[in-house]
Amino acid sequence: MVNVRVRPEGDLIFFDFRYQGVRCREQTALTATPENLKRVQVLANRMQREIAQGSFSYAAHFPNSARASQFSERGVADVQASESPVERTAAQAIVEIPLFSDFSTTWRAEMAPQWRRLHGDGVNDIFTKHLLPAFGARPIAAIAKPDVLTFRAGLAKLPGRAGKTLSASRINKVMAILRQMLTEAADRFGIADVFRGIKRLKARKSEVQPFSMEEVDRIRAAIRSDYRPYVTTRFFTGMRTGEINGLRWKNVDFENGLILVREVFSAGEAEDNAKNETSLRDIPMLPIVREALEAQRRERHATSDYVFCSRDGTPLDAHNFATRVWYPLLRFLDIEKRRPYQTRHTTATLMLASGENPEWIAKLMGHANTQMLFTVYSRFVPNLTRQDGRAITGLLNSRSATTSTPTPSTPAHPASAASPAHTSAPAASLAPALATMSREQLEALICSLTATSTSETHHAR
Repeated sequence: MVNVRVRPEGDLIFFDFRYQGVRCREQTALTATPENLKRVQVLANRMQREIAQGSFSYAAHFPNSARASQFSERGVADVQASESPVERTAAQAIVEIPLFSDFSTTWRAEMAPQWRRLHGDGVNDIFTKHLLPAFGARPIAAIAKPDVLTFRAGLAKLPGRAGKTLSASRINKVMAILRQMLTEAADRFGIADVFRGIKRLKARKSEVQPFSMEEVDRIRAAIRSDYRPYVTTRFFTGMRTGEINGLRWKNVDFENGLILVREVFSAGEAEDNAKNETSLRDIPMLPIVREALEAQRRERHATSDYVFCSRDGTPLDAHNFATRVWYPLLRFLDIEKRRPYQTRHTTATLMLASGENPEWIAKLMGHANTQMLFTVYSRFVPNLTRQDGRAITGLLNSRSATTSTPTPSTPAHPASAASPAHTSAPAASLAPALATMSREQLEALICSLTATSTSETHHAR
């Protein structure tokens, strides 16, 4: 009999049978799920028939087994030719499921064409540091959900930046790469998806600390003159670090007043493709940006094609700029330390505060839609515009005053006119309620009041 058994320590399926008087045990890479047990049993039945008929080929079924060379057998091709499609599929599922390390090499090679170079380097770094040491020597099908959860718990104990452990966002990034590869393996080899039911860790949102307009003016006034066009362009275009450092003169269109974002420079290399499809965009030059770029053109490097470059003509190095120019300047001005990337966030908040169309801002920033604007930046706009609910309070006050005005049949006396103290009372009573309302509730309230006002005006006529 060819028996199908399960190892209790690893939950893996193996064959237990006797062949030519020798007891044989052959391990599969499949976990003991109902589907896998059914597939393996199909192959076990096939093996049992072949043993009874004297046509069993050990090497055909277990080509990597050390016992394959011990037994006399007929050709592998003959055995495979006699297999039915169902039996052949079951056999291939067992003998062809690779080790984690082998499949990771295949998967990364297949995915590389759609990755930016910097992202690909990050993926390879994650495999080298975390995934291959943990799973590399194991068959893909031998990795179960508890193994993944144990691995994640181990990541949470590893050291991170500034003496802390790895952040939840970093752990999520590592787990996302593992999830993508194992999900593909599950689809390709018909094995269980071990990530089913595993959710991302809750991570803190990226800290957004835009500069105020007063701080922008102070920075532009105090920075070295050769860097003033650079920071001015950063503050008023929202370009990412790699985008502005990779900007070439051929992509500055003075005639049409556009900056064409077509490539990036990061990690010492230039790439033709940007972060994503929406990042390839045309940024209108504000007058202050045009002035800065024209000043930079007058001081253009004699041989370099890059707009902002070092003395030897190479693109600005982001790390050198931050450590040698940016952070010392912030310390000198007694401005809170913030990464140069916050210039991008400053662009968005200043434009939102000035009342620019959110869809236009989203396109300028390279966002696919306006969702990120309202999610990330909305909390800064009331502070910058000094609109903290007083506008809607004023509307409600005017409505309250209108509805409390005496009717024509009751003559109004001048002394009955509301005093300043009286008119402020509704605002004081409404403020707590307004503070707890969501954006959707406020919009609905405004629409309702506007509709009522329009109706009353119509009836008055």
